[in-house]
Amino acid sequence: MNKPLAERLRPLTLDDYLSQQHLVGPDAALRKQIKRDIIPSIIFWGPPGVGKTTLANIIATESGRPFFTLSAISSGVKDVREVIEKAKKSDGLFTTKNPILFIDEIHRFSKSQQDSLLGAVEKGWITLIGATTENPSFEVIPALLSRSQVYVLNSFSKDDLIALLKRAISEDEVISKKQIELQETEALLRLSGGDARKLLNIFELVVTSEEEDKVVITNDMVMNKVQQNTVLYDKTGEQHYDIISAFIKSIRGSDPNAAVYWLARMIEGGEDVKFIARRLLILASEDIGNANPTALILANNTFQAVSTIGHPESRIILSQCCIYLATSPKSNASYMAINEAQAMVKKTGNLPVPLAIRNAPTKLMKDLGYGEDYKYAHNYENNFAAAEFLPKEISNHAFFRPGNNQREQAQRDFLQKRWKGKYGY
Repeated sequence: MNKPLAERLRPLTLDDYLSQQHLVGPDAALRKQIKRDIIPSIIFWGPPGVGKTTLANIIATESGRPFFTLSAISSGVKDVREVIEKAKKSDGLFTTKNPILFIDEIHRFSKSQQDSLLGAVEKGWITLIGATTENPSFEVIPALLSRSQVYVLNSFSKDDLIALLKRAISEDEVISKKQIELQETEALLRLSGGDARKLLNIFELVVTSEEEDKVVITNDMVMNKVQQNTVLYDKTGEQHYDIISAFIKSIRGSDPNAAVYWLARMIEGGEDVKFIARRLLILASEDIGNANPTALILANNTFQAVSTIGHPESRIILSQCCIYLATSPKSNASYMAINEAQAMVKKTGNLPVPLAIRNAPTKLMKDLGYGEDYKYAHNYENNFAAAEFLPKEISNHAFFRPGNNQREQAQRDFLQKRWKGKYGY
């Protein structure tokens, strides 16, 4: 039996498909589209091992369409055009339905490669299904994105992964021949990092390496079996999330030495430099914010630069940026302000806008008091006139609380002089 366990257990129908019930559950939109045989071009976005390729295969099977596949890692524009020509020739040969072209890791396609798909998608020669682990808003060209439905696949839950193990024990033609007691699962789940394919690969390794028919799965037993196979950095597994977490927390903790070390771990592990740059961009606003507004500008320029330059020179730009961010003053005041404001909106609903600051484009609105008594700030000293801008139900509630740093202290002084005690300033 040459096929790995993950391949042997690959579901063939929607009813066998595990997880992603928000997409394929009884009343989910994607299931309804498949059953009605209305298949749009689709981008599946989600972490590794959550069933993107499997779902594409099931869609093709259940809709009775020819299925062509390409991997963005090994395919170029020439390969895309050849497959499109094959798809055009197959259209109407066995079925009147247009074929499906599945592209794995579509985020690795260049702009020109993605452009080569547009004509075939627009003319209906193919239905495109792309799979990506990266945010399609950044990695898929707008013209292709606008012609596709984006569906997000979630990481498997603990219950889903355990159910998958139990399915392997009871249904797989190789594994089911052994007497397996699933005594502990924490090590299996931790090593797989939520990746179902990796989970099954590890599970198969553990089970088949045992000579006895009876196999008791414990955490220690699993760790002993796979320890020699662990890698320094797995950019699709748990190490990926642990190391990016260490990287971000080192910068937040103002430790440039640790930050550069974890950056080097990611670079040496083959991490996408744009992924690293995006995280720096988020951190510059979330953890530094107005304590040093230049941080956001530098992080944004870093993202643009590494997108243009690529590996390996981009490592220098990333190093400069992460050291700058690590040695910047820190504040999460803006991050906390928007979190608190969103929580207030969810709690209080659609509170009415004060009449004085409502827009009044018509006479009727003016007669109803819209815009009445509005104080135009520029008509007053220091371009400021005290007024009420929040709904009365939450008047005087402070969402923004300046941090303890030089720049935000200046913002606090500014607000104290203007509001004189309102909002607690």
